[in-house]
Amino acid sequence: MRINSTVISNFICYRYERLLRRAKAEDLTEVSGIGCLYQSGVDRLGRPVVVFIGKWFPFNRINLDKALLYLISLLDPIVKGDYVIAYFHTLTTSSNYPSFSWLREVYNVLPYKYKKNLKAFYIIHPTFWTKMMTWWFTTFMAPAIKQKVHNLQGVEYLYSVMSPDQLEIPAYITEYDMSGIKKTCKF
Repeated sequence: MRINSTVISNFICYRYERLLRRAKAEDLTEVSGIGCLYQSGVDRLGRPVVVFIGKWFPFNRINLDKALLYLISLLDPIVKGDYVIAYFHTLTTSSNYPSFSWLREVYNVLPYKYKKNLKAFYIIHPTFWTKMMTWWFTTFMAPAIKQKVHNLQGVEYLYSVMSPDQLEIPAYITEYDMSGIKKTCKF
């Protein structure tokens, strides 16, 4: 039996709208207070920059439903137009890695405007793990965003697309770059 794509699209839209209503109604300070996801300035083309700090995402200790609701509450007004994401993997450990199944769920819940209006996804300080996960995800789950993903070895490479005064990041990230220590490929 073949399912009509309109039915699937309507289901995704209904599910997203339900989550958006919950995101607006629920107290999400538990997640917002962590400070791992926020909007920080604009890039050189005037597009909002969403920052995600991997080290501060306590995947194993956070309510993932509330994390998804916070993501939706933060991004819904932003994704009405073009935007970019800067993911900082600096000093992130395996306890901060979200599961592949959760990432897939988040990707499947978000409507088309999130994917269409995402113009770049920068991964700063990538490791072997992030490169493999990104390859797997963009090859098999989200090939439409594959060309939007850019691995950057340091923050200074991000400055070609956004002014440093538009980027608010924790001091440990720039200190990491200045120390000259580069993370080796670890799982």
